[in-house]
Amino acid sequence: MRKFLRLSYDGGAFHGWQRQPNDTSVQQTLEEALSTILRSDTPVTGAGRTDTGVHARTMYAHFDVHNDTAMKPLLDPQRFLIGLNRLSGHEISVQKLIDVHDDAHARFDATSRTYKYFVTFEKSPFLRSCSWHSPTPLDMDAMNNAALILTETSDFTSFAKLHSDSKTNICKVAEAHWEEWHNEYGVPGIVFTITADRFLRNMVRAVVGTLVEVGRGKITAEGFRDIINLKDRCSAGTSMPPQALFLWDIKYPYINE
Repeated sequence: MRKFLRLSYDGGAFHGWQRQPNDTSVQQTLEEALSTILRSDTPVTGAGRTDTGVHARTMYAHFDVHNDTAMKPLLDPQRFLIGLNRLSGHEISVQKLIDVHDDAHARFDATSRTYKYFVTFEKSPFLRSCSWHSPTPLDMDAMNNAALILTETSDFTSFAKLHSDSKTNICKVAEAHWEEWHNEYGVPGIVFTITADRFLRNMVRAVVGTLVEVGRGKITAEGFRDIINLKDRCSAGTSMPPQALFLWDIKYPYINE
Protein backbone atom coordinates (compact mmCIF):
# COMPACT_ATOMS: atom_id res chain seq x y z
CA MET A 1 0.00 0.00 0.00
CA ARG A 2 1.31 3.43 -0.97
CA LYS A 3 0.77 6.70 0.93
CA PHE A 4 1.61 10.31 0.17
CA LEU A 5 2.77 12.88 2.71
CA ARG A 6 2.42 16.63 2.31
CA LEU A 7 5.11 18.48 4.24
CA SER A 8 7.12 21.67 4.50
CA TYR A 9 10.58 22.37 5.88
CA ASP A 10 13.17 24.99 6.73
CA GLY A 11 16.00 24.17 4.35
CA GLY A 12 18.54 26.09 6.38
CA ALA A 13 18.77 23.13 8.76
CA PHE A 14 19.56 20.56 6.06
CA HIS A 15 22.01 19.73 3.30
CA GLY A 16 19.18 19.49 0.78
CA TRP A 17 16.39 16.98 0.38
CA GLN A 18 18.40 13.99 -0.80
CA ARG A 19 20.09 11.65 1.65
CA GLN A 20 23.81 12.42 2.07
CA PRO A 21 26.57 10.10 3.35
CA ASN A 22 27.90 12.53 5.98
CA ASP A 23 25.32 15.32 6.28
CA THR A 24 21.77 15.64 7.54
CA SER A 25 19.07 15.77 4.85
CA VAL A 26 15.30 16.09 4.88
CA GLN A 27 14.89 12.65 3.30
CA GLN A 28 17.06 10.98 5.92
CA THR A 29 15.27 12.70 8.81
CA LEU A 30 11.85 11.76 7.46
CA GLU A 31 12.87 8.16 6.75
CA GLU A 32 14.25 7.69 10.25
CA ALA A 33 11.07 9.10 11.82
CA LEU A 34 8.81 6.93 9.64
CA SER A 35 10.87 3.81 10.28
CA THR A 36 10.56 4.37 14.02
CA ILE A 37 6.78 4.74 13.91
CA LEU A 38 6.13 1.93 11.43
CA ARG A 39 8.76 -0.36 12.99
CA SER A 40 10.18 -1.14 9.58
CA ASP A 41 12.75 0.42 7.25
CA THR A 42 10.72 2.91 5.22
CA PRO A 43 12.34 4.56 2.18
CA VAL A 44 10.79 7.84 1.07
CA THR A 45 10.63 9.25 -2.46
CA GLY A 46 10.21 13.00 -2.78
CA ALA A 47 8.69 15.08 -5.55
CA GLY A 48 12.08 16.67 -6.17
CA ARG A 49 15.51 17.41 -4.77
CA THR A 50 15.90 20.84 -3.23
CA ASP A 51 19.49 21.98 -2.73
CA THR A 52 21.22 22.83 0.53
CA GLY A 53 19.51 25.79 2.20
CA VAL A 54 16.46 25.84 -0.09
CA HIS A 55 13.09 25.78 1.71
CA ALA A 56 9.85 24.00 0.84
CA ARG A 57 6.45 25.46 1.59
CA THR A 58 4.97 22.42 -0.11
CA MET A 59 6.70 19.10 -0.72
CA TYR A 60 5.09 15.74 -1.40
CA ALA A 61 6.69 12.37 -0.77
CA HIS A 62 5.53 8.79 -0.97
CA PHE A 63 6.28 5.66 1.03
CA ASP A 64 5.07 2.06 0.97
CA VAL A 65 3.56 -0.10 3.69
CA HIS A 66 4.16 -3.84 3.30
CA ASN A 67 2.69 -5.53 6.38
CA ASP A 68 -0.01 -5.31 9.04
CA THR A 69 2.43 -4.20 11.74
CA ALA A 70 3.38 -1.13 9.72
CA MET A 71 -0.24 -0.51 8.74
CA LYS A 72 -1.53 -0.33 12.31
CA PRO A 73 -0.16 3.17 13.17
CA LEU A 74 -1.78 4.51 10.00
CA LEU A 75 -5.28 3.56 11.13
CA ASP A 76 -5.35 6.74 13.22
CA PRO A 77 -3.99 9.40 10.82
CA GLN A 78 -4.12 12.25 13.34
CA ARG A 79 -2.16 10.35 15.95
CA PHE A 80 0.28 9.19 13.26
CA LEU A 81 0.96 12.78 12.15
CA ILE A 82 1.46 13.94 15.74
CA GLY A 83 4.05 11.22 16.29
CA LEU A 84 5.76 11.83 12.95
CA ASN A 85 6.05 15.56 13.62
CA ARG A 86 7.45 14.93 17.08
CA LEU A 87 10.18 12.68 15.69
CA SER A 88 10.97 14.86 12.65
CA GLY A 89 12.16 17.87 14.65
CA HIS A 90 11.24 21.55 14.61
CA GLU A 91 12.39 22.20 11.02
CA ILE A 92 9.95 19.78 9.35
CA SER A 93 6.16 19.97 9.44
CA VAL A 94 4.09 17.09 8.02
CA GLN A 95 0.55 18.32 7.45
CA LYS A 96 -1.29 15.49 5.77
CA LEU A 97 -1.36 11.75 5.08
CA ILE A 98 -2.99 11.08 1.70
CA ASP A 99 -4.43 7.87 0.29
CA VAL A 100 -3.28 7.19 -3.29
CA HIS A 101 -3.28 4.26 -5.68
CA ASP A 102 -0.38 1.83 -5.50
CA ASP A 103 1.23 3.13 -8.72
CA ALA A 104 1.17 6.78 -7.68
CA HIS A 105 4.60 8.40 -7.76
CA ALA A 106 5.53 11.63 -5.97
CA ARG A 107 8.18 12.57 -8.50
CA PHE A 108 7.02 11.26 -11.87
CA ASP A 109 3.31 12.04 -11.51
CA ALA A 110 3.74 15.73 -10.67
CA THR A 111 2.33 17.82 -13.52
CA SER A 112 3.83 21.13 -12.38
CA ARG A 113 6.06 22.66 -9.74
CA THR A 114 6.17 26.28 -8.61
CA TYR A 115 9.13 28.07 -7.01
CA LYS A 116 9.29 31.54 -5.49
CA TYR A 117 12.37 33.69 -4.85
CA PHE A 118 12.07 36.58 -2.37
CA VAL A 119 14.05 39.83 -2.55
CA THR A 120 14.13 42.73 -0.07
CA PHE A 121 15.36 46.27 -0.62
CA GLU A 122 15.94 47.03 3.05
CA LYS A 123 18.07 45.04 5.43
CA SER A 124 15.83 43.07 7.78
CA PRO A 125 16.98 40.82 10.62
CA PHE A 126 13.59 39.08 10.49
CA LEU A 127 13.69 38.16 6.80
CA ARG A 128 17.37 37.38 6.32
CA SER A 129 16.82 33.60 6.55
CA CYS A 130 14.10 33.58 3.89
CA SER A 131 15.07 36.30 1.42
CA TRP A 132 17.97 37.95 -0.40
CA HIS A 133 18.74 41.59 0.29
CA SER A 134 19.48 43.67 -2.80
CA PRO A 135 21.58 46.72 -1.84
CA THR A 136 20.47 48.55 -5.00
CA PRO A 137 17.08 49.04 -6.71
CA LEU A 138 16.06 46.65 -9.50
CA ASP A 139 14.00 47.48 -12.59
CA MET A 140 11.07 45.10 -12.17
CA ASP A 141 9.52 46.00 -15.55
CA ALA A 142 12.74 45.12 -17.35
CA MET A 143 13.00 41.85 -15.43
CA ASN A 144 9.41 40.97 -16.31
CA ASN A 145 10.03 41.65 -20.00
CA ALA A 146 12.97 39.25 -19.86
CA ALA A 147 11.07 36.70 -17.77
CA LEU A 148 8.42 36.40 -20.49
CA ILE A 149 11.10 34.93 -22.73
CA LEU A 150 11.32 31.95 -20.38
CA THR A 151 7.79 30.89 -21.38
CA GLU A 152 8.95 30.78 -25.01
CA THR A 153 12.02 28.69 -24.17
CA SER A 154 12.40 24.92 -24.16
CA ASP A 155 16.15 24.33 -23.77
CA PHE A 156 17.47 25.63 -20.42
CA THR A 157 21.09 24.50 -20.77
CA SER A 158 22.31 28.02 -19.98
CA PHE A 159 20.78 27.71 -16.51
CA ALA A 160 21.70 24.07 -15.85
CA LYS A 161 24.31 23.05 -13.32
CA LEU A 162 27.47 21.92 -15.08
CA HIS A 163 28.25 18.19 -15.09
CA SER A 164 24.83 17.26 -13.67
CA ASP A 165 23.29 13.83 -14.27
CA SER A 166 20.19 15.23 -16.00
CA LYS A 167 19.36 13.37 -19.22
CA THR A 168 17.70 16.40 -20.83
CA ASN A 169 17.66 20.15 -20.29
CA ILE A 170 14.22 20.55 -21.85
CA CYS A 171 11.58 22.14 -19.61
CA LYS A 172 8.22 23.79 -20.26
CA VAL A 173 7.72 27.00 -18.28
CA ALA A 174 4.07 27.95 -17.84
CA GLU A 175 4.61 31.24 -15.97
CA ALA A 176 7.49 33.44 -14.88
CA HIS A 177 7.00 36.89 -13.40
CA TRP A 178 8.02 39.38 -10.72
CA GLU A 179 5.62 41.24 -8.45
CA GLU A 180 5.72 43.33 -5.30
CA TRP A 181 6.10 41.38 -2.08
CA HIS A 182 3.90 42.66 0.75
CA ASN A 183 5.34 41.00 3.84
CA GLU A 184 4.19 41.31 7.44
CA TYR A 185 7.18 43.47 8.42
CA GLY A 186 6.47 46.18 5.86
CA VAL A 187 9.88 45.71 4.25
CA PRO A 188 9.82 46.71 0.57
CA GLY A 189 10.55 43.79 -1.70
CA ILE A 190 9.65 41.75 -4.75
CA VAL A 191 9.10 38.06 -5.42
CA PHE A 192 9.78 35.98 -8.51
CA THR A 193 7.33 33.15 -9.32
CA ILE A 194 8.09 30.45 -11.85
CA THR A 195 6.02 27.36 -12.72
CA ALA A 196 7.16 24.54 -14.99
CA ASP A 197 6.63 20.86 -15.64
CA ARG A 198 10.14 20.17 -14.32
CA PHE A 199 13.26 22.03 -13.20
CA LEU A 200 16.95 21.38 -13.64
CA ARG A 201 19.31 21.34 -10.69
CA ASN A 202 20.16 24.94 -9.68
CA MET A 203 18.01 26.26 -12.57
CA VAL A 204 15.84 28.74 -10.67
CA ARG A 205 18.74 30.36 -8.80
CA ALA A 206 20.65 30.74 -12.08
CA VAL A 207 17.60 32.24 -13.81
CA VAL A 208 17.09 34.72 -10.95
CA GLY A 209 20.78 35.64 -10.94
CA THR A 210 20.61 36.46 -14.65
CA LEU A 211 17.34 38.38 -14.29
CA VAL A 212 18.90 40.44 -11.50
CA GLU A 213 21.58 41.49 -14.01
CA VAL A 214 18.72 42.64 -16.25
CA GLY A 215 17.23 44.55 -13.31
CA ARG A 216 20.58 46.25 -12.72
CA GLY A 217 20.69 47.38 -16.34
CA LYS A 218 23.69 45.22 -17.21
CA ILE A 219 21.75 42.97 -19.61
CA THR A 220 18.84 43.82 -21.93
CA ALA A 221 15.88 41.56 -22.59
CA GLU A 222 17.39 40.68 -25.96
CA GLY A 223 20.70 40.01 -24.24
CA PHE A 224 18.84 37.66 -21.94
CA ARG A 225 17.44 35.86 -24.98
CA ASP A 226 20.94 35.63 -26.47
CA ILE A 227 22.22 34.01 -23.26
CA ILE A 228 19.50 31.37 -23.51
CA ASN A 229 20.31 30.69 -27.17
CA LEU A 230 24.01 30.23 -26.40
CA LYS A 231 23.19 27.14 -24.29
CA ASP A 232 26.24 27.87 -22.16
CA ARG A 233 26.06 28.08 -18.34
CA CYS A 234 29.13 30.32 -18.26
CA SER A 235 27.28 33.00 -20.22
CA ALA A 236 24.49 33.34 -17.64
CA GLY A 237 24.50 35.14 -14.31
CA THR A 238 25.68 33.88 -10.96
CA SER A 239 23.65 31.42 -8.91
CA MET A 240 21.72 33.30 -6.22
CA PRO A 241 21.89 32.45 -2.48
CA PRO A 242 19.62 29.51 -1.55
CA GLN A 243 17.85 30.84 1.55
CA ALA A 244 15.49 33.06 -0.51
CA LEU A 245 14.21 30.18 -2.64
CA PHE A 246 11.07 28.20 -1.80
CA LEU A 247 9.52 25.19 -3.46
CA TRP A 248 6.06 26.68 -3.25
CA ASP A 249 3.57 24.28 -4.81
CA ILE A 250 3.28 20.95 -6.66
CA LYS A 251 0.30 19.72 -8.66
CA TYR A 252 -0.93 16.16 -9.23
CA PRO A 253 -3.89 14.98 -11.34
CA TYR A 254 -5.32 12.98 -8.43
CA ILE A 255 -4.73 15.43 -5.54
CA ASN A 256 -7.08 18.40 -5.24
CA GLU A 257 -5.81 20.75 -2.53
